[in-house]
Amino acid sequence: MAQAKEIISYYPPQYKKAAVIPLLDLGQRQNSGWTSISVMNEVARILEMPPMRVYEVASFYTMFNREPVGKYFLQICTTTPCQLGGCGSTKILETLQDHLGIKPGQTTKDKLFTLLEVECLGACANAPMIQCNDHYLEDLTPETTIKIIEDLKAGKEIKAGPQSGRHSSEPKEGRTALVTEPYSTQYNREEFA
Repeated sequence: MAQAKEIISYYPPQYKKAAVIPLLDLGQRQNSGWTSISVMNEVARILEMPPMRVYEVASFYTMFNREPVGKYFLQICTTTPCQLGGCGSTKILETLQDHLGIKPGQTTKDKLFTLLEVECLGACANAPMIQCNDHYLEDLTPETTIKIIEDLKAGKEIKAGPQSGRHSSEPKEGRTALVTEPYSTQYNREEFA
């Protein structure tokens, strides 16, 4: 309750209902990764708002899981950039299905992994990618995907971000644009000179 009170304190008293999304997120994190009816009812009680309003928010945003998920919630992007990038997300999805023995929308028997196909996660330059809980795992290959799954099974910490060794979204070979000085600096603002 202390965390909920802290979140609510960021909002003016007359607008405390604006804390519905952060409180749903908090409730989901405290409830093994999913937003149950009891979580939604508690958020409604705390914010003194009709439960239906909380249900509407929770059902509108895809970040709220309204069914139980595994300890590791794997969301794989299967939109066009991830289909075309690297080895393609189809190959990553097949690798996950074969290695975990589940299809999208299912959870492993040990409740460790839930797999879900999702729309664009916004890391198109580093395709293909998956989101594991709050972490983006990018530039995947079947081999790096299997290593990630095995590390998670073993309780090891995984490295978020590109799995290819690059440090950002620039090409592996380095920058390909803006690699030389501008042709003229006479029009630059003085503070940038």
